[in-house]
Parts: sequence; structure tokens; C-alpha cells
Amino acid sequence: MARIKTQYVCENCGYISPRFLGRCPNCGKWNTLMEETVKPQSTTATTTKISPSRTNENGSATKPEQINKIKSHTEMRVKTDSEEFNRVLGGGIVPGSLILIGGDPGIGKSTLLLQISGELSSDHHKILYVSGEESANQIKLRADRLDVASDELYIYPETDMDSIRHAIEELHPDAVVIDSVQTVEEPSIQSAIGSVAQVRGITSDLMNIAKSKGITVFVVGHVTKGGTLAGPKTLEHMVDTVLYFEGDMHHSYRLLRAVKNRFGSTNELGVFEMREGGLKEVRNPSEIFLEERLRDATGSSIVVSMEGTRPILVEIQALITPSIFGNAQRTASGLDRNRVSLIMAVLEKRAGLMLQNQDAYLKAAGGVKLNEPAIDLAMAVSIASSYKDQGTDSAECYIGEIGLTGEIRRVTRIEQRVAEAQKLGFKRVLVPKNNLSGWTPPAGIEVIGVATLRDALNKALIN
Repeated sequence: MARIKTQYVCENCGYISPRFLGRCPNCGKWNTLMEETVKPQSTTATTTKISPSRTNENGSATKPEQINKIKSHTEMRVKTDSEEFNRVLGGGIVPGSLILIGGDPGIGKSTLLLQISGELSSDHHKILYVSGEESANQIKLRADRLDVASDELYIYPETDMDSIRHAIEELHPDAVVIDSVQTVEEPSIQSAIGSVAQVRGITSDLMNIAKSKGITVFVVGHVTKGGTLAGPKTLEHMVDTVLYFEGDMHHSYRLLRAVKNRFGSTNELGVFEMREGGLKEVRNPSEIFLEERLRDATGSSIVVSMEGTRPILVEIQALITPSIFGNAQRTASGLDRNRVSLIMAVLEKRAGLMLQNQDAYLKAAGGVKLNEPAIDLAMAVSIASSYKDQGTDSAECYIGEIGLTGEIRRVTRIEQRVAEAQKLGFKRVLVPKNNLSGWTPPAGIEVIGVATLRDALNKALIN
């Protein structure tokens, strides 16, 4: 009898070690090496003909082809009833794609996919919903609450990958939902459920099913304490699209964000509201993010941020108070703390604000995370407004990147940003001076170009 061999695999990066290590030598993470059993390889030499592991959608074996002889065609996307979900995917679901959805426990991943499954099945698409975490009765209770009912929606509580493959062969569905990939077991892999080897093998099987049969596969992935998807990074590399479902458990709004998309724009954002009857899409999130703003408040400014191809107006709030400790604090929520420190340093050097002995607390209202250069000017205006205790015009917004020498630099998609501000009733917008040429501002809004930070603060603050 052959001796059973074991190895230790890092859950974070996939590094393999013959012995246990407290810290992974490759990625530097602690306590990520998990024990796995090595499957013994057969020593019998085989002379059989090697067959390809993947077939085309018509069932024929794949083979090398000249790129000039490959017929290209535009994939017809499948639209759901949710415009927010369609936008995040780049205009709809691409048949034969592998989509990974991650998020915190209880955030609503299963609810979202069950609703999408119901919408697709109501449009005469056959859907197979595989759940390794819930029974059929539990899924039925949620479906009744969400008003999901269709003869084309099949529920299959199973964790064995061989059984799942057999069910797909029998049903020939248009889409398959796997909830979740960490609960499914590949019998041919001698490793624990949820291990690196299991997740890698199951994802590879699902990718072959999606590409060879033209079936869209949705995969739910667990996340770690740090908010990243659990398992090896190859999981994200293998799939076509990676979506993150974000939100605060104490608030009703949920954000669906695309961080990888082979068929559309990345960093697209979809906004949903969690209600008793399920997730409802929010068509105009800018109004929600601004509805509770105080008029002529100090330390408040509005920025038009781009989330993928979508402009969103967000309020940036700042509170500047004298420090009672030796070192001033810099706290940011929804904003990059290093960017806050950089903007405050520029304000002190180029605008004459004494901020080194001031505590600064900044946040992006509504739970949105902003991380683009165009928010610099709005951050600077809100900090200066709170420091000087001077209000800003509630009908004015600010767009621009700030350089270290105090100049206001141009940003992208200025036409879309200004048009979104005009649509929501703003009367004036401060933009980089170099962004004024080459386009005509819409009627009803005054566009003012600023070249320096000091000039922008003089125009923005109400004396």
C-alpha cells in the first residue's frame, strides 16, 4: 500500500510547501498554509492518444486555428429586468461567461442571484440554482418572500461536483448558479472542502462547462476578514467577471461593483435598496446621497465622481478641530487617508492654512468609496470651509485634481460630469481651466474655470 503524502498549500497565493510554516514565504501572510493530501500518480506508462480537455459549443474538439479564419460575431447579451445589474455587467449577461460574486455574509448575495434567476426564468430561460448551504425548503421560503415563481427555475441542493455535472447534462440549462463555490466538493481531488485545491479544481470544471456548452455560470464566493475573496487568487484570474456586493449591515443600501469584466467597463457601480420584498434598484443614486444635506453648511462640498461610465454626485464632509494631543489626527471614511494628508499639506503650503495642529475628520456621505483624482478640489473646499467656518453654496459643485504646486489639473469625462450636475439642479460648477476648451456647457449651469487652488477657494467660500 502506497504511503499517503501530504503537502501544505497557502490559501492566499497557492504556494506549496512540503512542511508546515507559520508564515507563507511567497506572500508573507500568517497562518494561511493548509494541509492537503497529495493524490498518488499512476506509474503505468500510457500510449493512448491525448484528447483535448475542452470542446466547442457544437460538441467538436478544439484545435489550433488561424486567427484570420476565425469567424467573429457579436455576442447577443441577455437582458434582465434590473437595469442596475445590466449596467454593471456592461449591458447584460454574455452567454457562456463565468461570473464570480463576492461579499460579506448576510449582505444579500443569495437574494440578488435568486431574484436574477427568477427574472431570467420568467423570460423563458431555464435556470439551475445549486445550493450547498441551504435546503430546497429554505430556498423556497426566500423565493416566496421575493415573489419568485417559475416552471423554468430548478432548485438543486447538492455539494458533489459529479452530481452537479450530471444534472447540467440532463437539464441543459441556460444559466447555472453555484452558491457557494467553497461548499462544493470535487471527489477526484483528495483535499478538504473549501481548500485551495478544491476551489481551483471546481472553478476549472465550471469554466469548461461555461465555455464548451455556452452556459452562463454564476459563482458565489466567500470573503475574508479583510474583505477580499477567500481562496487562491487564481479564482479571480480564471473567471470572466468579478463583482463585489458591498454595503453596511445597518443601512438598507447595497452597492454592486465590478472590479474585473472582460466584456465591459470595470469599476461600474449599481445601487440597490434592501427592502422586505427583496432588492430594489435605485435609478438615481445621486438624489439619495444628497437628500439630507444641510443648506449652506460649513465643511461640506459636492463632487461629481465617475464610477465606471456613470457620474454620481456625492457629498464630501470635513470637520477640522484644534488638536488636544501632540500629533494631529487624520481620519477618513470612504476616502483614501493618504490623499487626505496630501491635500492638507498642499492647503497649508499653497493656500496659507495652518492645519498642522488641527485634527481632520473626512467622510464621503452615503457609504460610497471614492478614489479618483477628480475629488481633490471638493476635498480641499470642504477642509477649508470647516477650518475657516465659512459655508459653501448649496447649488455649487467642484471637480478637479490638485497638483503639489497648487495647480488645478484637468480631469476626464468633464462633459458627462457637468451634464449630471445640471440635471440635478446645480447652478454653478468649478472645473479645471484647461477643461473648458473643446465642448459647450449645457444651458442652465454656469461653468467656471480655475487654475490654482487659491483662486478656487476664493470663488467657493461664502464670506
